[in-house]
This record gives sequence, C-alpha cells and structure tokens, in this order.
Amino acid sequence: MSTVQRTRWWHDRLVRDALSMAAAMAIVGASLGAIAVGKGVPLWLITLMGAVVFAGGSEFMVVGLVTAGAAPVTAVLGGLMLNARHFPFGLAVGGLLDRGWPSRLLGSHLMVDESVAFALAQPTEPERKRAYWLVGIALYLAWAPSVFVGGLLGARIGDPAVLGLDAALPAALLALITPALREHRTLRAVALGALVAVATTPLLPEGLPVVAGLVGLAAALPLPKGVAAR
Repeated sequence: MSTVQRTRWWHDRLVRDALSMAAAMAIVGASLGAIAVGKGVPLWLITLMGAVVFAGGSEFMVVGLVTAGAAPVTAVLGGLMLNARHFPFGLAVGGLLDRGWPSRLLGSHLMVDESVAFALAQPTEPERKRAYWLVGIALYLAWAPSVFVGGLLGARIGDPAVLGLDAALPAALLALITPALREHRTLRAVALGALVAVATTPLLPEGLPVVAGLVGLAAALPLPKGVAAR
C-alpha cells in the first residue's frame, strides 16, 4: 500500500470510527474475560463464547447468572430475551447481505448494535453495505482476542474489581444509550428498567435483576390518547 493510499485510508471517517469503536470494545471484551476467569469460568470456555456468541451484553449476563448458581435454562432464556432486538435488526439490514448462504450466515453473525447503527446511518445502499461489513468485521476481530487477553489478566489478578474492569461494560453501555435518552419513550423505559433492576438486586441472584429490568420496555409502549394529551 502506497503512502498516498495509506493516507486516504486513514482519513476515511468510517474507517476511523470503526477502529475507534473496535478499540473501545476491546476494553469491554478484556473486562469480560477478566471477570469471567476471576469468577471461575475456564479461559477456553469464555474465549470460545466470545468467538461463537459475539454478544457482549448476553455474555456478561450469562457469566453473572451461571456463576451465581442459576440454572442454564435461565441463562439461555435471558439471552434470548436480551437479543430479541436482532429480529427487527435482521429485517432492517437483511438486504445488505449477499444472496449466497455463506455470506448471509457470516453477515448474521456480525449483526450487532454497532454494525446495524453505522449501516443505517449511511445515505446510500452501497455505503450502508460497506459500513455494515467494515464495522462488524472490525468489532469481531477485536472482541474474541480481547476476551482471551482479559482472561489471562483475570487469572493473574484474581479480582477484576481491583483494576476497575467490572465497571467497563456499564460505562460503555451508558455511553451508547445516552444519545437515545432524548426521546421520552426511551427515557421512560430506561428509568423504569433501572428502578426495577436496582430494587430487585438485594432480592434476586446476580444477573437476574438485569432480566427483571426488561419490564421497563412496557414504558416504551405508546401512551393512551387521553393520557398523552395531558
């Protein structure tokens, strides 16, 4: 690659954004690996999960539930509920994937919030397709290796809270959802879900308060006309 080509490549805003997002997600992935290994999950298992599942929120939830003693079926159901949003995601970006089944299978695996958001933000279909694949591949290549490295770190430090890695995911999620809180329905849903999660934390095993917080989705439903008019 020539110097001119490298310069153009780096000045491509989408490339810079994808690499920045991948760097941020690598920190979150490292925190997942450290937390999981620190709680007794085998390094090979959490690394395999990072490569096969590739869904940070679900992986954190499963680790929390399983290490707290919850039944595996609870973890599976929680993951399904948490990732139910992928159904409308698929409807929104399905046309960006090629018709061949290998491409559609790989494209489906790369369907995460960030790749969908970047794709839908582009004005034309070729740009949406490029953004989807670029962001999805960048995040995937950063995720599983960072989980592995974080697991190695977790095996050495024992308690990931010592380095503050346990706060990485909440901080990342807060940064992602903050722009969406300008919409009243989203703000209501987040507020109710957070209230339920906090209230049930002393009562439920680790990981389950997050699942209970999903009832906040009810607050995102349209209000009756009479109530909305007030």
